[in-house]
Amino acid sequence: MASGCAPPKLEGFILTEKLGSGTYATVYKAYRKVNSREVVAIKCVSKKSLNKASVENLLTEIEILKMVRHAHIVQLKDFQWDNENIYLIMEFCAGGDLSRFIRSRRRLPERVARRFLQQLASALQYLHQRNISHLDLKPQNVLLSSLTTPHLKLADFGFAQHMSPWDEKHVLRGSLLYMAPEMVCRQQYDARVDLWSVGVILYEALFGRPPFASKSFTELEEKIRSNKAVELPPAAQVSGDCRNLLPRLLERDPEQRITFEEFFTHPFVDLDHMPNAESLEKATALVVEAVQKDQLGDYSAAFSFYCKSLEYFVPALHYESDRRRKTAIRSKVTQYISRAEELKALVAVNNKANFQQAKSARDVLKEMSQDKPQLVAALEMGSAAVAKEEEGNDPVETLDLYQQSLGELLLILASEPQGRRRVLLHKEIQNLMSRAEYLKEQLKMQESQNEAASMDQDPFSDSIKSNCSLQ
Repeated sequence: MASGCAPPKLEGFILTEKLGSGTYATVYKAYRKVNSREVVAIKCVSKKSLNKASVENLLTEIEILKMVRHAHIVQLKDFQWDNENIYLIMEFCAGGDLSRFIRSRRRLPERVARRFLQQLASALQYLHQRNISHLDLKPQNVLLSSLTTPHLKLADFGFAQHMSPWDEKHVLRGSLLYMAPEMVCRQQYDARVDLWSVGVILYEALFGRPPFASKSFTELEEKIRSNKAVELPPAAQVSGDCRNLLPRLLERDPEQRITFEEFFTHPFVDLDHMPNAESLEKATALVVEAVQKDQLGDYSAAFSFYCKSLEYFVPALHYESDRRRKTAIRSKVTQYISRAEELKALVAVNNKANFQQAKSARDVLKEMSQDKPQLVAALEMGSAAVAKEEEGNDPVETLDLYQQSLGELLLILASEPQGRRRVLLHKEIQNLMSRAEYLKEQLKMQESQNEAASMDQDPFSDSIKSNCSLQ
């Protein structure tokens, strides 16, 4: 099908502009002739261009798309054929593809990249539960529903396969720039190749280019085959969670690469707090608990429930499209943040006496542990974390210190014999855990406040303005 030819004729549809083309298919924007004049995308596959392998790919694509229904996977509405072509009638995505979106912005703010990653992860989780691997994940195969409120839609299942996690393949599939090393090296590979591709897409979204951008095919292949660990750009300004996830996705050895389960539950992906229709309901249920605890005078529990509710209210704000409802939610969020701040002050006053008791017990435990330098060192680390917290130092560093101390103390507890020292150690661990958890809640509340405040200037709107200006 030559690119200069007029669109083919298909009964019931008017085919208009060409949206894109591949090895054996061309995609057109089209309208239904009757009723709603619905806009669709029609993938036209020339029968002449099909060999045995591409016929199998097409049949697998149709079979997979007929069975999947997910908010972040492009929907196959119907398929037809005539003497010359096979037609896949697909959901139309007005926002173009992710590759174009990234190029128009040069790079995406981390919050935008994270939101898209959550949506991609949600689609992959759905596929993974059905033993389906995409095998050609790249920004060109990730479409955006619109330019005004872009939602990611995974597309082009031409290389997709039904693969159990333990199935292994040898066939080279997909695009080299986004292809896992085990596939490039023609070794056995399995479903984990999709996780590598996700890592390349996230890297490109954040830094404007894929990790192995090269001037030639040979140079690209050499970089992918290399044993050198993938490094972030020297001046990369990304969060700790993001910095942790990227190298785990871009791990050359599939045995060492992050698993699907670890990916779906990773703090940067955090599918549980992904904006969706249930976010507001979950937030409201937690606020009800917070109010009940508040009325009973259990300020610590009330503060905790308010913090947890904010982790769902912010996604609810992102999900809500109605302006009036959005304003009402934002007003409630401001109110709950204000009450949480008041509770934080009350909890701090109530905790003072408890903290003094805990300090005395910690000093006794140190005296009893002079024969165990490792235990004394871990307790000193806990004391340093407490001091940092009380002085109001960097909460991220303080939390890290708490976690290091707790890691050491829990190992020691496991081998500590019964006796008074074990009882005191157990209480100290509980105390430090409680403080670390409280600090974590404060950090999450601060993150929710920052994100809620920044939504007056939604990061998507910036991306959309830049994208539109390049039309």
